[in-house]
Amino acid sequence: MNLTRIAIENNRTTLMAMIAILMFGLMAYKTMPKDYDPGFIIRTAQVITYFPGASPQRVEELVTDKIEKVIQEIPELDFVSSESRTGVSIVSANIKESYKEMRPIWDNLRRKIETVEGDLPDGAQTPIVNDEFGDVFGIVIGMTAEGFTYREMKDIAEQVKDELLHLPEAAKVDIFGAQDERIYIEFDNARLAELGISPSQISDQLSSQNIISSGGAINLTRERISVEPSGNFESVADIGETLIQIPGSDSVQFLRELASIKRSYIDPAKTMVSLNGERGLSIAISMRQGGNNIVLGEQVNETLARLQQVYPIGVEFSLVSFMPQEVEEKVNDFAENLIQAVAVVTLVMLLTLGLRTGLIVAALIPASMISGILLMSFFNISVDQISLAALIISLGMLVDNGIVMSESILVQMEKGKKAFNAAIDSAAELKTPLLVSSLTTAAAFLPIFLAESATGEYTASLFKVVTITLLCSWAISMTIIPMLCVYFLKVKNKNDDSAPAEEGVFYSYYQDLLRTLLRYRLSTIGVTVVLFFVAIQGLGLVPKLFFPPSDRTYFKVELELPIGTKIEETQRVTQLLESYIGNELAVNEERSEGVTNWISYVGSGGPRFLLTHGPKPSSSYYALLVVNVTSLDIIDSVMGDIERHALANYPDLLVKLRKIENGSPIENPVEIRLKGKDKDILFAIVDSIKQQMAVTAGLKSISDDWGLPIKKVVVEINQTRARRAGVTSKDIAVSLQTELSGMELTQYREGDEVIPIIMRSTAADRQDIGKLESLAVYSQSSGFSVPLRQVADISVVWEPANILRRDRFKTVTVGAQIDDSITANEAFADLTPWLASQQEKWPFGYSYELGGEAESSGKANESIAEKLPIAVLIIVLLLVSQFNSIRKATIILLTIPLGLIGVVVGLLAGQSFFGFMTLLGIVSLAGIVINNAIVLLERIKIEHEDNGLSHFEAIVVAAKMRARPILLTTATTVFGLIPLYLGGGEMWEPMALAIIGGLLISTLLTLCVIPVIYALLFGVKPAN
Repeated sequence: MNLTRIAIENNRTTLMAMIAILMFGLMAYKTMPKDYDPGFIIRTAQVITYFPGASPQRVEELVTDKIEKVIQEIPELDFVSSESRTGVSIVSANIKESYKEMRPIWDNLRRKIETVEGDLPDGAQTPIVNDEFGDVFGIVIGMTAEGFTYREMKDIAEQVKDELLHLPEAAKVDIFGAQDERIYIEFDNARLAELGISPSQISDQLSSQNIISSGGAINLTRERISVEPSGNFESVADIGETLIQIPGSDSVQFLRELASIKRSYIDPAKTMVSLNGERGLSIAISMRQGGNNIVLGEQVNETLARLQQVYPIGVEFSLVSFMPQEVEEKVNDFAENLIQAVAVVTLVMLLTLGLRTGLIVAALIPASMISGILLMSFFNISVDQISLAALIISLGMLVDNGIVMSESILVQMEKGKKAFNAAIDSAAELKTPLLVSSLTTAAAFLPIFLAESATGEYTASLFKVVTITLLCSWAISMTIIPMLCVYFLKVKNKNDDSAPAEEGVFYSYYQDLLRTLLRYRLSTIGVTVVLFFVAIQGLGLVPKLFFPPSDRTYFKVELELPIGTKIEETQRVTQLLESYIGNELAVNEERSEGVTNWISYVGSGGPRFLLTHGPKPSSSYYALLVVNVTSLDIIDSVMGDIERHALANYPDLLVKLRKIENGSPIENPVEIRLKGKDKDILFAIVDSIKQQMAVTAGLKSISDDWGLPIKKVVVEINQTRARRAGVTSKDIAVSLQTELSGMELTQYREGDEVIPIIMRSTAADRQDIGKLESLAVYSQSSGFSVPLRQVADISVVWEPANILRRDRFKTVTVGAQIDDSITANEAFADLTPWLASQQEKWPFGYSYELGGEAESSGKANESIAEKLPIAVLIIVLLLVSQFNSIRKATIILLTIPLGLIGVVVGLLAGQSFFGFMTLLGIVSLAGIVINNAIVLLERIKIEHEDNGLSHFEAIVVAAKMRARPILLTTATTVFGLIPLYLGGGEMWEPMALAIIGGLLISTLLTLCVIPVIYALLFGVKPAN
């Protein structure tokens, strides 16, 4: 079947089919899912187990270790990490990046955890498996309500949540900062001791009254009537009316006479939220799988506009994180870059090929792009910065197909062939070379698609989009382009088959230069090899940066006080910093540039508002601020002001200011993980590492994840004295828990709310450590009490606040942020030799690993390198099958290192860096130069075998004939990438520079050096 003949002979059908494809492609673009980034799977689940009152060491030994052991049985596991704190174990199961289907793995994890529940100690609660750790809440609404209580604010937030859950594009809505209610029964320690009433006795009497229980049913003739006894508390006042039997007497008293009863909020608070320094809540919304961010944004805006009219004055809603707007701006920016690139390339075509040929080739661009978008919708590829950049990358490559095809038809028409025959013959001649060149280009991107890493997953759409677009370009070059050439190309008939295809001053000079290079083949190759090795050395001068920060106009401020700091102190410091931001940095009447708004989460890391943000578990000493600014230009200055203010005014505060990351999240750019068994030895090594990092230029905010030891009060029970006093160890523990932190007695039910009733001693007794010795210890059965000092000795000890492990080894991670004077790669280059020398002095069993950017980039590069042989094999097979020659395949592959010379020149000239996107640029460049080499070698074969020229003359004539298409491909690609270089941001700049610089140099080398290599390998000698 000859596609070209069918397309030309059925031109109206072909035209209508193309119009239909274009219409459906445009419609698909409007409805396709749109996102800022393509994203990647979060392969981490957390197992959280509460063990109230237990020290970190006991949590580690009795809970964490048992859970870690069963998690290690999961075959898909990459590594298991854990954090053991006072009263809580957090174990993270991290799955290998080669697995994409998480649900069966998480189901297996749950089954494993169920098997260990019976082995956990008494007092440990049922483990909670959180496999929704990766849910992204792209929209965060800040809600403030001046004059409203937390309860009223929560009621409003719940109503808003119900409304938002009805949105078609919304999947999940969470509320952050809400304060759960409690009913506190606060007793006077001395009063209960005097009456001989224990908290357990009060709990029993409250529980026996506060019931919801069936009283059975009565049969009456044909009816059956239920009986429901009363007793359930209907109000807080009912609780106070509970009658308490006084032990050893017949008298009773109302509970309100024995203790004060009040309705309040959980104390101390677990997390608090403020918006621009004002107390509030945040409502976070995640989008459904496969949803459209922009549509979700429209639905949320409509809902908020309606709700704002419903609620009274004082209730305000504001968008503090709004992914739909970011997505729309990013998509529009890249679409604008794409349109500019298309316009520039079209202009180049018109100026170089003439009006008719230029328009014909230019028609290939929108046709291929829109056809590609239509196929993208079929393969569920979203519109984001990666897929749109892939369209820009493929722009120069797809134009090459049209240029080569139209040039071939034009040349054959100039030699006297009819347009129809010229089109058929050109298509027959070029269909295989162009298809092979398209497939080899796509194969160059294949390792990125196959890479088993989060970064590979993040950029996988590059391979998909480039492959789809190039195949669409090839199909259109075989059908639409020949059809248009037949009906619109007009040339003068030269009737001279022997006349050279190209004439002019440039080609005359080029021919003379090429003949000279062919005569001095070894010298030409030698100079090229020298240039290559100079470029490799020059690569060492290019800074290494895996991923630059995102160009989003907001950043994160993480605040960490010493571990053990109470949340009220963390809130105080956060409020002071917020006051500084509001007074000195916020936009106002006098300041047009600065901070527009911010939200703070005290005690937690808030929602995962971006895929690259990993929220930290609730911690009383931690706070997170997300700060929005007016423009990207002032982010560095605002971050610097905040950092200087924090360092100058809060000496105990560790502050980390971080721009939003691209790619997989990294907590610290520079991290060193130290593993071992003995914590004392570990921290001796950690101290030396910190000292070395402190003298390494460019590192700041150096810290470890264990933190400083914290104080703990140890109550050493004297069992002999306790037995004599008639109390047990459990009596002492329950008494301490009740009087200091509070003990849940029962629950108060109000509508659909269930509020715990907590019994605790008065604030004066709870907050005075001097009264601890005189604290009453109750016999929970009899109510008899004795002072604590009579049955126990009290001492203060120091212990680790956290115990962190990785693969069941104690692991300390020392991390540091970097300033503008250094990259993470340079910091690791300074530290690694020192670490290697120091490790020789460490005891056996202690080792280090590099984390941070080194680990992330290492995994990504390794995952691509593992799949690189597959791509090389496919490319070699395609080339060998095309030419049936290993030597020709070798020649084409040698064009790739020639491109590296230009890559280094481009990066150095543009003062850019070498990172993952630069690597993508090299891959793209390889595809283009391979394409150029294929059509050049194919032309040599035709001139030598079909046209009967000598091998030497065939090389010269073929190079001349392919010079213009190759130069045009270079021009269109370079000019097409300029909008991406100027407007794509720091992330895309190195890739654009790599392709532009590499293509300019490699084009020269392809036209000059590849013919020389061909002549050398095939033993072609110059004519005399």
